[in-house]
Amino acid sequence: MDSTRQQKVSRLLQKDLADIFQKEAVTLCGGALVSVTIVRVAPDLSFAKVYISIFVPGGNTASVFALVQKNTKKIRTLLAQRVGKQLRIVPELVFAIDDSLDYIEHIDNLLHTK
Repeated sequence: MDSTRQQKVSRLLQKDLADIFQKEAVTLCGGALVSVTIVRVAPDLSFAKVYISIFVPGGNTASVFALVQKNTKKIRTLLAQRVGKQLRIVPELVFAIDDSLDYIEHIDNLLHTK
């Protein structure tokens, strides 16, 4: 169970990371559509696991995810510029792919084929 402070920081990080991905899409993720779905923050607020959903018209999400991971330091720097006045320590970011939409689509296909 997350504390109220963790939930507030999580929402703040999610909003600001989404804005960063929207404005810096060309340099950070090669112009792909990246959505921040969930941010989970550790109790000491020093670590954040960021779940992202990637949409690429060509379908090569692995290369976009590798590009996001390569730019993690730059993303954290941009995030620090935004939340530096609100948070004493900007959390370390670890990105993970949120595949819940793919899972939903898979279940939906299984249900409609029978």
